[in-house]
Parts: sequence; structure tokens; C-alpha cells
Amino acid sequence: MRCSMTKFPIAGALLTCLLCGAIASSGQSTPQQVLLALSKHDHTLAIVDPATLKVLARVPVGPDPHEVIASADGKTAYVSIYGFGRYHTLSVIDLVSQRALPDIDTGALNGPHGLAFVGGKVWFTAEGAKAVASYDPITARVDWIMGTGQNRTHMIYVTSDQKQIYTTNVSSGTVSVLEQVALPPMAPPPGMKAPPSMDERRMDWNQTIIPVGKGAEGFDVSPDGRELWTANAGDGTLSIVNLATRRVAATLDAKVIRANRLKFTTDGKLVLISNLRDGDLVIYDATSRKEFKRVKIGHGAAGILVDPDGSRAFIACTPDNYVAVLDLKTLEVTGKIDVGGEPDGLAWAVQGR
Repeated sequence: MRCSMTKFPIAGALLTCLLCGAIASSGQSTPQQVLLALSKHDHTLAIVDPATLKVLARVPVGPDPHEVIASADGKTAYVSIYGFGRYHTLSVIDLVSQRALPDIDTGALNGPHGLAFVGGKVWFTAEGAKAVASYDPITARVDWIMGTGQNRTHMIYVTSDQKQIYTTNVSSGTVSVLEQVALPPMAPPPGMKAPPSMDERRMDWNQTIIPVGKGAEGFDVSPDGRELWTANAGDGTLSIVNLATRRVAATLDAKVIRANRLKFTTDGKLVLISNLRDGDLVIYDATSRKEFKRVKIGHGAAGILVDPDGSRAFIACTPDNYVAVLDLKTLEVTGKIDVGGEPDGLAWAVQGR
């Protein structure tokens, strides 16, 4: 299920990019730090000032946008155009000029969904291809692909050293741990001297598949890197994976049927779980592994984003057409942001890092 260092050119832009200026900018410049929020109904990316909670601009993206991520310099955003495996596009947005750039055609990597930006590259899942891949913006090529062999490889987490990748595989009910490993040097044929290229260290990737719960989807890695928590939408449980042993350390009956996303707070003390079926944001104590509180935020929710300073969380209340702002000290909703119909994916963009 593996395609090592496969490369292919990226096709040109979609017609929508020609219209990017029509609804993009409101004339307000982009602050150093902004909140990015997708509207699935309007097919737009809202650029929000987190200080005032005001939408500065709405930029058009492709149909059925689900997740968004920003480059390390905060100048570019990438949006996965999902379509339940039908589409093969990443929309690209210039956050400085607040306009759409030419799309990235992912080719046979259908159904791009989960996104990460690590090591100067865009890492993404391709649900329709049962694979993960990386796209290099410098060379404008997909430069690495690896199959998981799992159904609906959906969300993704890439470690800062790019040596481990975690994904949830919704329909298979599993977590994949992909790890880069060193292979032993190749021995030359008897009587022949090894060419210099054979002295180079050879690398490969191994996969460990960990069965968790039904419908494993939203997940996060604890800030200390020791645990992976995933919410299982099919049976309402939470699975806690010990990343050192790569085994499920605990399964919690959290009663979160149709859970969508899961995020740790920055201090690692709390775990936030959104639910598409009802309006409760479920909050767990990470140490005791017990439910701490349920907060009514609307009629259902998807994307979760925690403020880097740990003060707030933003929750995309998809059925209610707003993003709720949660004070993480009082655990009360303090505001709502209209970013367009059916909000979903959320991300931070910070310029000057």
C-alpha cells in the first residue's frame, strides 16, 4: 500500500480563482494573528480578527470545504475540498492580500480532508485513496505518498520532526501510526566495492494499526506527546492510546454518539469533544479521565480550535450557523461569530513567526 517518493506535477487553477476578487476583501488589512473559519454552505473562508471577533474578509474556496490550515509564516491558507472522496482539490488563499490563488489538483488522491503544515509542507489525508501525502509549495509537487489500507483515512497529526504521523480511519475504527525508520546499509555484491550512494542512510516508513472504537474520527495528541485521545462517533466512546506502547490504555463510555472533533487545551488539563447530534460540548478532565462538564453551545458542533494563549476555545456550531466562543476559565459561552452558513474547519494563522 505504499508509493515511495512519488512525484507528479500539479494542474492549473480552477475557474473560481479568476473571480477571487469579487467577494474577497473588505478593505481591512490582515492582523498578525487571525482566526480562519470555513463556511461549507457559502464556500468561503472567513478571516477573523480574534481581538474584536469581527470578520475582516470572506474569500471564495471550492465546493464542500472541510478543513483549513495555515503556512508557518501565516501568509497562506490551504483548504481541503472533500466531497466524500469525489473531489481532488486543495484551495489556496493569500492571507495578506485576502484573495484566492490557483487551486492545487491532488490528482488521484481523491477526498483530501485532514490537514497539517509541518516542515514547510502541507500534509493531508486522501480518504478516497486510503492514503496520506505531502505537498511541497516550493516545488509545487506532491512529493510523498503512503497508503494506509484503511477505510476513510480522515484526520491527521504530524510530529514536529516529521518522523511520525497519526491518522484516524473512520469506517475501519482504527488509528494508524506511521513511523519513519532507518534501514540497514545495503551490502555490495561479493568482490565489489560499494558505490558512495550505498553508504547513504536509507529510510522507510512502517505502519502500526491500532483498533479503537466504531467511527473513530476527531482526535488529538496530548501536549506532552504521550497520549492520543480519539472520539468514536459510532459507539459514543473515547479511546486513549498510549503512544509509547501503541496500545489502547483505556476506553471511556463518554456517551458522545456522533462525536466530531476532539481537542486538548494548551495546558493538557482538559479535553473538549464536539457532537453533531446535540448541542453539548463535552469536557473531560484529562488526568482523572472523567467527565468534568457539559456546556450547551447550540444544536450541534464540529470544528474546535483553542486559542494559543489558552484563554478561549472556538467551536463551529454547524447547524446554528455561528462559531461559539468559550471562555476556558469560566467554561461559559461569551460570544458568537457569524462566519457564514454551516461553519466547520478552524485554524490559526500567525504572521512573522
